[in-house]
Amino acid sequence: MVGNRAQTRILQVAVNGVLLFAVFLLIMPYLYMISASFKEGNEIFSIPIEVLPQGLHLGNYRILFEETNFPRWFLNSVFVGLSRMAIAVIVSVMAGYAFAKFEFRFKNLLFVFVLATLTLPIYVLIVPLYDMMVTLGWTDRYVALILPFAAQAIGVFLARQYLLSIPDEILDAARVDGATEWGVFWRVVLPLSTPVMAVLGILFFTTAWNDFIWPLVVMTEDNKFPVALGLPTLLGPYSQEYGAVMAGAFLSTLPIIIVFLIAQRRFIEALTAGAVKG
Repeated sequence: MVGNRAQTRILQVAVNGVLLFAVFLLIMPYLYMISASFKEGNEIFSIPIEVLPQGLHLGNYRILFEETNFPRWFLNSVFVGLSRMAIAVIVSVMAGYAFAKFEFRFKNLLFVFVLATLTLPIYVLIVPLYDMMVTLGWTDRYVALILPFAAQAIGVFLARQYLLSIPDEILDAARVDGATEWGVFWRVVLPLSTPVMAVLGILFFTTAWNDFIWPLVVMTEDNKFPVALGLPTLLGPYSQEYGAVMAGAFLSTLPIIIVFLIAQRRFIEALTAGAVKG
């Protein structure tokens, strides 16, 4: 008995040690990025590597905001990210609701086709999508970064799987009370879909914020770049502002963290409310 407890204790300590080491490996580059954003240029590449800056050097942030287009890139990413997130979440829940709660011809076959699009990498779709953007005259316009991603198969799949767990009796009760199908969706389905909407919101916003390949293809004007596309332009043959890039990279992570914290709080609140009502 004592031996089993000792073995269990040793195993727990070993597992915790491995997890802590993994966390250290994951967070160390991020912490070094923050530290480097406060270093002068010669400190960043000093050997041996200095983890902490010698002083609180704010010159990199001054360069970032006064000598680059970073504020505009940042706002572009916020606008595109929030727009893509809002549209894609609503479309995903609507499509998932249709696949989960309605019966129509070829429903299962159509859902298979939706899932099949998950096997297509973005690189396969770039040429036809770009041709569509040129035909519509949407190149160098924000709409080209938003509408092509308004419907996403992974969102439809996750929303459908979640909505299958909602009892049909709840929806039927709303219809008996006189609610239209739109009323059922907006007043019943959406409030009950808060957890999956939080997950989709994090997923879609993060994807939009980190998107690089597609903006590189359709955007050519510097003042319309998202932050992921704008930051690399600070590193060129005649400009090596590594400190400013580190500062910009650090600031560009903050919106993702904020969205995650907001969505996480709402996710927990939704689960808690459901448990209390249950």
